[in-house]
Amino acid sequence: MNTHVSQGQEASYHYKLVRRAIERLDSSEGPVSLEDLAQEMNLSPTYLQRLFSKWAGVSPKRYQQFLALDHAKTLLRAHHSTLDTAVETGLSGGGRLHDMFLRWEAMSPGTYAKGGAGLTIYTGWFDSPFGRVLAMGTDIGLCGMAFAEEAGNDATYTDMAARWPDATFVQSEDKLGAWVNAAFGGAGERKLHLIGAPFQIKVWEALLHVPTGHVTTYSDIARAVGNPKAVRAVGTAVGKNPVSWLIPCHRALRKSGELGGYHWGTPIKRAMLAYESAGREANAAQMAK
Repeated sequence: MNTHVSQGQEASYHYKLVRRAIERLDSSEGPVSLEDLAQEMNLSPTYLQRLFSKWAGVSPKRYQQFLALDHAKTLLRAHHSTLDTAVETGLSGGGRLHDMFLRWEAMSPGTYAKGGAGLTIYTGWFDSPFGRVLAMGTDIGLCGMAFAEEAGNDATYTDMAARWPDATFVQSEDKLGAWVNAAFGGAGERKLHLIGAPFQIKVWEALLHVPTGHVTTYSDIARAVGNPKAVRAVGTAVGKNPVSWLIPCHRALRKSGELGGYHWGTPIKRAMLAYESAGREANAAQMAK
């Protein structure tokens, strides 16, 4: 049995249940008890408790706090990354982030301008902690990751393929599997191949400097890329990020603390932020022992 595949399928199934829980919690004016939530989802309280603990590392009650609409504002107060380091050191145009074990390389502007002509992009569908994910990659690394739970598989694939219309697409889960496994916490190095316009790549590189469990603002990103007034353009570039999760555009918030949009659906953005907050808390508790 392929352990990675079975674990991914389990995580994807768990996300579907968590997605249902998010919808239920959003429709409630106040906290929902474990028993009531379990009953409405036709699950036992024990199973629901175990599900959340395994998927997120915390209890449903604690996770409910992370899912709250005002949690983004709490993150902005307590775990705000202003990207000062990126501003001070400059964005390198390629390199390695030690804390993420992630290496990236950017395509030259001239090659990007050809719309992917002469480029082979491998594609594959995988299960993830946030449902089905479409992965795309070149021989260098992942150039695309898209979550299909909201839009559906066909629309998600069409969206991604249109970004490089003249590329040759070849389905190959085997080519991408190790990189996708690493992207979601497995062993190995995470490798990225950034394919975009020069300004977009600068914005995406700035996002790579936002640590897990932290958030930043569009204004901070604009300052980091050397154009403080380009907040709207930054928002557009964030929205066009092709490698969701690994390039953490879900960590970009409005200055007010509002979530802002997310290309693959706001529920997924909220789930990602809550997932990372829960992971940070679980890790801190483990280190305190």
